[in-house]
Amino acid sequence: MGQRVGLIEALGLRPLAVTLRQARVALGGDAHTPKTRFDLSSLRQLQPRYSVPLWLGQAPRGRRVPLTNLFNHRQPPPELGWSVRVTDVEDFRGGKNTYDSHNGTDFAVPPGTTVVAAAPGVVLRVSSEFHRGGLKVFMDHGRGLATSYNHLTRSLVKPGQRVGRGEPIAVSGYSGIDALVGFPWTPPHVHFNVWLNGSYVDPFGRPGEAPLWRAGNAPTPASAAEREERGFEPTPWSGEVLERIARGCRHPEARAELLGAPTELERAGASLMMLNYFPTRFDPGLRGSSLYEETFPREARLDLPFLADDYDGVFFPER
Repeated sequence: MGQRVGLIEALGLRPLAVTLRQARVALGGDAHTPKTRFDLSSLRQLQPRYSVPLWLGQAPRGRRVPLTNLFNHRQPPPELGWSVRVTDVEDFRGGKNTYDSHNGTDFAVPPGTTVVAAAPGVVLRVSSEFHRGGLKVFMDHGRGLATSYNHLTRSLVKPGQRVGRGEPIAVSGYSGIDALVGFPWTPPHVHFNVWLNGSYVDPFGRPGEAPLWRAGNAPTPASAAEREERGFEPTPWSGEVLERIARGCRHPEARAELLGAPTELERAGASLMMLNYFPTRFDPGLRGSSLYEETFPREARLDLPFLADDYDGVFFPER
């Protein structure tokens, strides 16, 4: 399963000067970013029953991917800082397989696992922020649906590239500060984010809510035949909103990047990333802004972001 990945590469430690600077922001904060909050409850992230075999290149649940953290439906305000504490949590099943600020789904896989597009789309952004998810690929799937794939070790795509359903886009690792702090007891994983209309959403459906997975709340990978699917219409961006977001960014470096983006697509990718990963860098009125002129409904369009050669489905550990 997958490719050989060295430990330094898997953790995303290079360039060292950049990772150290960003690690300091995560731990201590800065003028625009509150510091990360943790306490003894954060030790729940240490899961050696999964982490040890995964770091050794094994799949502890065979052809089912363990979901070591789900989306928390009780998110704390971003002004309090990113919290890896477990104080007020509820996953889509009403359980506690998550932590305070967790806004995605963690697929625990060995470093070197092939990561694929969950639906046909276009690559919005490829970037590495050691203090927020390491190396990441962002994609637009049309109709207001976007995804990101975090803690990668290598990207196989670039911004503007059209990608088919189930097409390889990256190689997994565990890049980012959380891996460095918890190594080797926190499981390497792909943190998978989903946005609808510019806001974080849970791809799993709570009672009475439609899942975003094509296979319901038990996602499966695309078949070999379905990997040919490429048809989709990119979501039309609101240029006016993108300009307002760039002008309302308080962080000098981030603001310069937004204003200097070479294409509208790359500005949209940067806006989506920064608004959601660093919301306190923006005027409060901009947080939660939709980047689109339309509002789109929940639709079942996503598949498990791994090859059918590697996995059949998922496994829900209990906490």
